[in-house]
Amino acid sequence: MSEGGFGVIAFVAEQRIREAQDRGEFEGLPGQGKPLNLEDDSMVPEDLRMAYKVLRNAGYIPPELAERKEITTLVEMLEQCADEQERVRQIRKLRVMLGRAAARRNRPVTLEDNDPYYQRIVERITLAERKRSVPKE
Repeated sequence: MSEGGFGVIAFVAEQRIREAQDRGEFEGLPGQGKPLNLEDDSMVPEDLRMAYKVLRNAGYIPPELAERKEITTLVEMLEQCADEQERVRQIRKLRVMLGRAAARRNRPVTLEDNDPYYQRIVERITLAERKRSVPKE
């Protein structure tokens, strides 16, 4: 179909959407007024996105995304961790996970004092710790 054909289809679609809005057909739908939960697939190559979406809808996620989710969860747990020894163990675990992720991508990812990612993690944990230590009125 030519590019002009898509313009006509888009115009008709927009017109029908406006008419449905005028009739109130979009009122009272589940999730109305709530933010959309858009999936971030920017890390997935464009030619694989549809396949990944089909797999995700079937309950499977790529190992890279599962690993990223696990790392994010671990960082969130570190923010809440009050026990210093447990925090040290979890930071070691985080270093191992980041090292594995780096090895898979063939890129060095270090978790050293001068690493910006490390600094952000430390800032998040420190901020959470300060919030916990502030006496409640």
